[in-house]
Amino acid sequence: MKEVENILRILRETSRLIKKDKPQELKALSGQTIHSATISQDGDNIVVAVLVYSLGKILEREHYKKMEGWSNFYTSVIKNLDLAIGSLEKNNIKNVRIYLGRIRNSLNQISGDLGRYIKDVFRKAEINKAFKLYEHGLSSEQTAELLGVSLWDLASYIGQSSIGDSKVAISMPVAERVKIAEDIFG
Repeated sequence: MKEVENILRILRETSRLIKKDKPQELKALSGQTIHSATISQDGDNIVVAVLVYSLGKILEREHYKKMEGWSNFYTSVIKNLDLAIGSLEKNNIKNVRIYLGRIRNSLNQISGDLGRYIKDVFRKAEINKAFKLYEHGLSSEQTAELLGVSLWDLASYIGQSSIGDSKVAISMPVAERVKIAEDIFG
């Protein structure tokens, strides 16, 4: 695990935001880990980004909180998140990964619609974060491998999303680029 202090900060903030029911802030928090994950290509950063984003998406759906199984899922998330934070504070990386994995595995114990809905949120979050890594410059193969998504799913998402709509820095205004092209070819 690279960037232990950053991950610890993210997990502490995640716990606080979940308890305060702040889904939009959770989703924004997950974005902070993508840049770090791109640079370090650290799987732990990516797992945290997907987890935090997924939890934000799940919390923003108020009707989930009224469904059978919600209480058990929420309790499992809080408990395992706090255990992961405690383990990270003791630099016990193995247990951090176990507790974060338990959050994901708790989905298998939710029956009915809520379980399906939450699993779908996690799957879409993985692909969304894979796309964000791709936007930050990783190849599609690297991105799919780091996140454990199929290249097919990632390619489908990239095909549906316009890379041109992403926030890519443009070094020169379009008018200036056209003027230079006209000068060269004119």
